Amino acid sequence: MQYSTEIQNMCPIQRGPQHASAPIPVEGRWVSPKDVIAISGVSHGVGTCAPQQGAAKLTLNVKNGIIEEALIETIGCSGMTHSAAMASELITGKTILEALNTDLVCDAINVAMREIFLQYVYGRTQTAFSLDGLPIGAGLEDLGKGLRSQIGTHYGTRAKGPRYMEMAEGYITKLALDENDEIIGYRFVNLGKMMESIGKGTPAEQAMELATGQYGRFDEAVRTIDPRHE
Repeated sequence: MQYSTEIQNMCPIQRGPQHASAPIPVEGRWVSPKDVIAISGVSHGVGTCAPQQGAAKLTLNVKNGIIEEALIETIGCSGMTHSAAMASELITGKTILEALNTDLVCDAINVAMREIFLQYVYGRTQTAFSLDGLPIGAGLEDLGKGLRSQIGTHYGTRAKGPRYMEMAEGYITKLALDENDEIIGYRFVNLGKMMESIGKGTPAEQAMELATGQYGRFDEAVRTIDPRHE
């Protein structure tokens, strides 16, 4: 340790009470972290790039400072999907500190890593008060049946009004309109369920029928339209 001449010439003064850092909740226990290996938990972070042409959601399952599981979901940018593929290989097995300082290629994913890091070190994770947290695999459970990200896509113009294209339930195939041409429901195809059925040998047309559902007062529609072409 090197000290400047000014510091060397100073007389020592006692500092008084030594206050420890405030404890944070870590998977149901109160911990005063001094090293990154004291950090565990499941949490989420969202980031975007400078031009904000896309966004990334990062879900991590951390045990004793090590990232054991990572889920990366992206929207709005084609290049970001490839960066997410690389990130899924890069960050598992690293500490959250290593991952914070890893080039995750896409700036949106880097920002998501920064935001989730703050949640971990300040004790704001999803499992802060859950004893022993969640098992590895919890990230996949976030996706639900069909293991597909929940996406919402909606479009509207002043001249022609709104169009629902994709909801949490799935890909919208028909919009139901009433006598005032207002939307009262929709028909959808759950693409995750459909592809899962096809993978098990169900013919595509039958799989699509099995994965089709409707929401709202669809049966009361005066007319239905294809939201992408009508």
